[in-house]
Amino acid sequence: MNTPSAAGARAGGRFGRQAEAGRNDLLVLAAARAVFAEQGAEAPVSAIAERAGVGIGTLYRRYGSKVQLLQRLCAVGIAQTTEALRQALDEGGSGWEALARYMARAVEVRAGAFASLAGTFPVPEEVAVANERAKGLLERLLERGLADRTVREDVTALDITHVIELFSRYPRRTEEDDHARRRMLALTLDGLRGGHAGLPGPRPDWREYDRTWDDAGARWAGPGAGLPGPPGAESQKSLPS
Repeated sequence: MNTPSAAGARAGGRFGRQAEAGRNDLLVLAAARAVFAEQGAEAPVSAIAERAGVGIGTLYRRYGSKVQLLQRLCAVGIAQTTEALRQALDEGGSGWEALARYMARAVEVRAGAFASLAGTFPVPEEVAVANERAKGLLERLLERGLADRTVREDVTALDITHVIELFSRYPRRTEEDDHARRRMLALTLDGLRGGHAGLPGPRPDWREYDRTWDDAGARWAGPGAGLPGPPGAESQKSLPS
């Protein structure tokens, strides 16, 4: 007989399992981002499960292949980047202050952790579209700093992207690592202030950067060996994350 208390217990158990699954997913994503940032696309799935503190079966039940996991991480990273950009654009202060806040947030969540994986997995169309929107927001944020002359005039949005990518790969194993990363980022941000000039070499070009994300299907190799490919891969194309 189904009593109200029994039905409530079943519902509570279901919601409890869903909550646990959600927590495990967050643990897996955080661990995967760290492992891929440190070891590259060849990192074993077992290392991700170990870092997350979950069984490898939990990971495989959620993501059928390493490609799917990378695609999910890419989507999450762009969403976090977009949110950080919008916050920076909405906040007050000088253009440099807004840019510095955005960069600190982006580095904290390792928004550029996947630059070294460019071209090794196909990026779904909707993620590529979201990325183009994020690039537009970054251009707007930089223009604000250039307009009020608080940001050096020879810096580009792609320069900012490269800085975030470099700091996103910085080791984070100890408190000393975190302290060193924050100090180096503070030094870098100070170098973006208006009044500096003379960056070496030509201005970086988005088109060249974008090409590194092309032909993922042809370049995809070891990371997904022995695992099923993502559904609908034939309709996906590779674009910057």
